[in-house]
Amino acid sequence: MTKRSLMITATSCFIAFAPAAYGRSAYDGSWDLVFVTQRGTCDSSYSFTVDVTNGIVTHPNLVKFRGYVARSGAVRASVTVQDKVAAGAGKLFATSGRGTWSGHSGMARCSGYWTARRN
Repeated sequence: MTKRSLMITATSCFIAFAPAAYGRSAYDGSWDLVFVTQRGTCDSSYSFTVDVTNGIVTHPNLVKFRGYVARSGAVRASVTVQDKVAAGAGKLFATSGRGTWSGHSGMARCSGYWTARRN
């Protein structure tokens, strides 16, 4: 197999398995999130609201926030605010969701779970 064929095959696989975050999503709308710290010395919990539009998760005040919801409800997101960094994954259902997260605040490493409720 030539390098060009290998590159075309790899690119095709990437496109075929890329998240379906385009077009209207069954999860579109406003969601309230609660993040609970189970390990580490980060704040015990964080709460905020995000919006899902066409499978893309956004927050109006967080510039360094990226999130995607697949058609299956599988969700991945990451956020950076000053020296705090976190990433998580989980699953959304019709009106709720849950998953896990990990990250750090300065030098402190933390992890826990998150829950979601549709508004």
